[in-house]
Order: sequence, then structure tokens, then C-alpha cells
Amino acid sequence: MNLPHRFHLVVLIFGMLWAGLSIGTPAQETAPMQTIAGLGSISFPTSTHSPAAQTAFLRGTLLLHLFEYPDAAKAFRQAQQLDPGFAMAYWGEAMTYNHGIWNQLDADAGRATLERLGPDSAARAAKAPTPREKAYLAAVEILYTGDGSKPERDARYDQAMERLARAYPRDNNAQLFHALALMGRSEGVRDVPAYLRAGAIAERIFRLNPRNPGAAHYWIHAMDDPAHAAGALEPAHALSKISPDAAHAQHMTSHIFMALGLWDDVAKANEVAMRVVNLHAGAEGHPPAACGHYAQWLEYAYFQQGRRGDAGKMLQTCRQSIDPSLAWANSHADSLAAARTTPTMFAQRLNESLMQMRAIAVVESRDGNGPAARTMVDTTGMGAGAGWNDFTDGYAAIERDDLPAARQSLAALSAVHATSKASDDKQTTGYLAILEGDLGGMLAIRQGKPESGVEAIRRAAQRYETLAFDFGPPVPIKPPHELLGEQLLKQGKPVEARAAFETALKSAPRRTQSLLGRARAESASGDTAAAATTYKELVAIWHAADMDLPALAEAKAFAAAHP
Repeated sequence: MNLPHRFHLVVLIFGMLWAGLSIGTPAQETAPMQTIAGLGSISFPTSTHSPAAQTAFLRGTLLLHLFEYPDAAKAFRQAQQLDPGFAMAYWGEAMTYNHGIWNQLDADAGRATLERLGPDSAARAAKAPTPREKAYLAAVEILYTGDGSKPERDARYDQAMERLARAYPRDNNAQLFHALALMGRSEGVRDVPAYLRAGAIAERIFRLNPRNPGAAHYWIHAMDDPAHAAGALEPAHALSKISPDAAHAQHMTSHIFMALGLWDDVAKANEVAMRVVNLHAGAEGHPPAACGHYAQWLEYAYFQQGRRGDAGKMLQTCRQSIDPSLAWANSHADSLAAARTTPTMFAQRLNESLMQMRAIAVVESRDGNGPAARTMVDTTGMGAGAGWNDFTDGYAAIERDDLPAARQSLAALSAVHATSKASDDKQTTGYLAILEGDLGGMLAIRQGKPESGVEAIRRAAQRYETLAFDFGPPVPIKPPHELLGEQLLKQGKPVEARAAFETALKSAPRRTQSLLGRARAESASGDTAAAATTYKELVAIWHAADMDLPALAEAKAFAAAHP
């Protein structure tokens, strides 16, 4: 974009925002609350004269707040068909291609949507009849038609949404989209102060309209780390009831439960999410989903509950579903194209999920010869992500004492890590360094070099502390502090081991392998009372565990012997 065009855009944007500041009235910001069955309630007045288009727009906005992006885009396109000149319907569809918290932006799709409204920003702005709607359009233009890098555009977009929110203080959705923009500025790496500010905005809107799912959803996202999750239990208990027809709403509650180690709640939330997503899949003629984000969290929760059999079935079902799912995808390429994907992309996502579920199963079961260890994963196109599979292969090899295979896996992981150093994704590079340090340390210990092995794992644990927190199951698969504690305990250093387990539990509260390690370290260091308390906590967590869970008898026996 040349200088005159940039200047014109700047003048246009500031003119729109100034008009919003000077002309905005409560009547423009509020309208009667409308409920969309299964999704929630919302007030978002627009200039359309078509009641049907407005209803489709509201449905799309609720789905947008719920991150149900493909369905939201469909609703906004329906609103466009009902009222072709409805500028906010194009704004809404463009918004579905920006996934700020996930650091994803489909710039081509966003630009194409805006260009259907008008050939340039001035033409599009002319179709928005109110200053408030012009301000919404001007903000989204920054994401798709502005110059600068993505982080620079995200920052300007956040600033524009902040001005819009201030100009229209009674527009609850403006406040919520500002909160979302704040979190989006983190580029996928949590900025705690910005997240907490976003959480405060979302909580305030939740108090004003507890039926708007965006308020509960963004409040949860802002506080889904162990240090703050207890402050968002209220929206976690509310969101699934606000939007029972949205699978993401059911799953999202488990972000808070996961951060607090409430494993029964994590399992229930994702069981319901899987049911909802497959209900919709069946209605649309899609194959049932057995892999994916919700399945990964459910498998992990089952392992924490001690339900190893159920967790194993999750992995098996995912693996068995891939071939028929790929056959469906290859015969429905047009349907996938409408959702901005392809059969190849679809296959890669399934295999990425299988890889993560296999990794969870190998680490949690500690079985180097079991079905998970023998499960093959196609890592084509995964790039740096394939390093996680190399780690899992190596971990399984060490568990079965196959050191040549472990060395081969470590070499493959090291190669992936070396390649990743050239990228701008420092978080991924950091994780790969942790995986390499963990695997290399384990291998060194097995090769008779305990001191150098522990030191490698210790460095990995220290690196882990420098990375921003990522919600969900541990991204390094085997938390390095937990691994460090286990190795220290084997070397007869229970006091140091206990400290390592305590640190591990700060980032993964009530994770059962860390609790078990801490209980053993407490017992070995002579703190019988603390060990009894930890073992009793494990017995409580494992109330529905498989009866043959190896550590269950140990925990019960110790707890019974030390009432």
C-alpha cells in the first residue's frame, strides 16, 4: 500500500472513530435481548431492516463468541443472503477467520469476505450507515487490509477495539471483542497482565448479562492457568448451561477444571463435548469424531482418574477412525473447501491428534511394549511437531530397555530441534529443547551416567520455567520437574525429589504421577504424615480407577496404615 492510500485509510479510520465518540447514544448501543435456543442471549443492534437477517447475525455472533467458527461463518453468510447490503454480516464473517487466542489468521479468507461487501475500505465504509458500524468495520479492516506484520496489526486492532469500547460503553459486545483482542495481542503466548485485564472486562459483562456466552468464555480463557483458575470457577460452572448446543462451550469449562486438577469435572465436560460434536456431525452426514482436542483432554483425564482401560479405548477408537474419516474427506472435498480446509489438511489434523493421544498414553501408562507404543503415526507435513512423536518413540524404547532405538529417536528429535531454531516460534523451539533434554537425560542415566543425565533433565526443567504457561495437558508430555523428581528419588535423594515434585505440581495441580512421586519422596524422607495425606488424596482421585491400577493398592495400604 503506497503512502497516499495509507494516509487515506488513517483519516478514514480516525474519522469513523471520532464520529462514534461524538454521536454514539444508548439507543444505538442497546436493543431488546434476544435468545437463540441452545446458544445464549444477546443484544447487538444493527441497521438491517430484515428481522430474519438480524436473527441470523445474532446467531453468528453467539457462535463467534463460542469459537464455533465454521458454523458462525455459515450464519453470517445466511444474513448476507437475506440482506446483501448488511455490512455487519460481512464484518462478522471476516471475524470468523481471525482466531487470536490460537494465533491463527486466514488473511485470504478475511480479505475475500470484505471484498464481497465492497472493492476497498472506503466503499465498504459507505455501506455501514451508522458511526458505530463504521467503527466495527474500520477495526476489522486493520486485520486484513492494513500494512505491517501480524503482531503490529493485532496491536492496532486491539487499540481500535479499545477506542470503540470506550465510545460505546453500553455495547457489551464491543467490550467483549476488546477483551478478546487484548488476549490476541499475545500471539499465542500468554501475557498474564493482558489476560487478567481481559478477564476483568469479561467478568464485568458477565455481571450485566450472564447469558452472553462470550462473557463466560473469555473470562475462562483469561484465567485458565493454575495461579488464577480458582477465580473463574463461576463461569466454568455456567458456560455449559448457557450454550448447551455448542461443543466448545462444554469443553471450555474443563480449562478451569484442568488447571485445578478436578479430574471428574474434566472428564465429564469432555464426554459431553464429544456427544454434542458428534450429534452435530451425524445431523450433517459427517463421520463421528473420535480424535481431536476434546478426545485428547478426555483421554488425559481418564488417565488421571486411573481409568487406564477407558483411556486406552479412546486411543484405539481414534486410530480406528482415521481411515474411514479420510475416505469420507476425500469424497467430500467440496464440503471441506467450504470450511476452508482440504483432505490433506484434514488428514494432518487427525494424525496430529493421534500423535498427541499416543504420547499421552505412552507416558501415562509407562508401557514401552503396549498398544500405544506400537501405534504408528503418519507425521507427514507436521514439521517441528514431529519432534513430539520422536520423543514418544524414545520414551517407549527406554521403558522397554531398547537403548539403540532410544538413541535413534534422540538423534531424530535433535535434528528437528536444530531445524526449529531458525524459526520465530520460540515457544515450540523451547519445548523441543525440553523434550531433547528429557530424553537425552533418561538415556544417559540408562547408559550408566546418572549425574550427567540428571543434569540434562535439570536444565530442561529450568528451561520449562522460562516458557509462558500453556493451558491443558502438559505440552512436554512428561513434565521435566516430575521426571527430575523420579530420577532423584531413584538415586536416593528424597528431599531434592520432593522439591522437584512440588514444583511440578505448581504447573500441573493434582497430576497423579507427580502426587505419587511426592508421596514416595515424603515417605522416604521420613515425613510420614505428609505422605499419608498425599496418598489419601490419590485414593480420593482414584475412586473410580481400574481395580488393577498398579499404584492404587500402594496408596490404599499406606493410607490405611497411617490413619
